[in-house]
Amino acid sequence: MTTVTAPDGSQVELAPVGQEIVFENDHVRVWEITLEPGANQPWHQHLNPYLVIALEAADNRIDALAGGEPRLVHEPSGGVVYREPGEVHMLTNRGTTRYRSRLVELKDLGKNATQEHTHD
Repeated sequence: MTTVTAPDGSQVELAPVGQEIVFENDHVRVWEITLEPGANQPWHQHLNPYLVIALEAADNRIDALAGGEPRLVHEPSGGVVYREPGEVHMLTNRGTTRYRSRLVELKDLGKNATQEHTHD
């Protein structure tokens, strides 16, 4: 486990980005996340770009460890969101329905990640 320092100087132990790895190879890692109403995915940090695919819709809240206003997001069933790695944050299901998603970490962005795209 990784430990980071919060703005108040306290030490925070980071959790994994998901609850269960359901698939992994050299290129991607796929996590399952299920949150009942009021439950949260504890403080964590994504080190890779990732996609979130909502399997069951919910109203969620994303709090950054660094502070600031929380981001309130509605994740519709079947919705897909791309996010960059970076901030330490916590995800909380603030709705009245169970939230379930698959989080796909992009471990290898392929050859196109380092090449300029040209059009003829």
